[in-house]
Amino acid sequence: MLPLYDTIPSRRKPYVVYALVGLNVVVFFYQLSLSRIELIQFMYNFGLVPARFTSDRWNTIWQIRTGLSLYSNKWLTLLTHMFLHGGWSHLIGNMWFLGLFGDNVEDTFGHFRFLLFYLSGGILASLAHFSLNLSSQVPMVGASGAISAVMGAYFVLFPYSRIVSIVPFFFFFMPALIAVPAFTYLFFWFIFQVLSGLFDSPTGSGVAYWAHIGGFVVGMIYGYVYRVRRRRYYW
Repeated sequence: MLPLYDTIPSRRKPYVVYALVGLNVVVFFYQLSLSRIELIQFMYNFGLVPARFTSDRWNTIWQIRTGLSLYSNKWLTLLTHMFLHGGWSHLIGNMWFLGLFGDNVEDTFGHFRFLLFYLSGGILASLAHFSLNLSSQVPMVGASGAISAVMGAYFVLFPYSRIVSIVPFFFFFMPALIAVPAFTYLFFWFIFQVLSGLFDSPTGSGVAYWAHIGGFVVGMIYGYVYRVRRRRYYW
């Protein structure tokens, strides 16, 4: 099921969403300009590597083994990892979901508050992944944790919206457009992430499911708090 658009128009232009998409695309094209060795070094410098935080010797051992240097501040990677992507499909999928759900959430929160929410949601989502992969030496990259937070907020704020999606019917060789309630769509998306995280292979699938889960929960909490405060204001 491929989501195309939702049925709630935005009142204001989502300038922060546009800027985030543009920044992610620019960084990705920079990645494409790097050689294989330069790209590995870039990913380990600006991707989130849990072992950099949990092992004092890991940095030195990695540099000796690879001959490459780690020149970035490890704490900065809690932020920078969400602007890196592992390939075209990774980038396009993330930016598609950010555009689909982000415009309405930005419209509700306001531009500056949405930016703070997006960045803090991405950081907290990465901590969910980090807490379950303390010794991992694989860099986590991608905006999906932050985007999951946006989806979690959308789940709370716009449960009665419709997500118009393409559903392929293989027996008839004809795709169909179906308007799925946002609550249903996002609920099953979240359940899929939980099941995938619980039954992921021991070696890992390469997908940070728990960052998705953590981000979605953070977004739900933020959306709920915002909704309660708005009700109190109008009362």
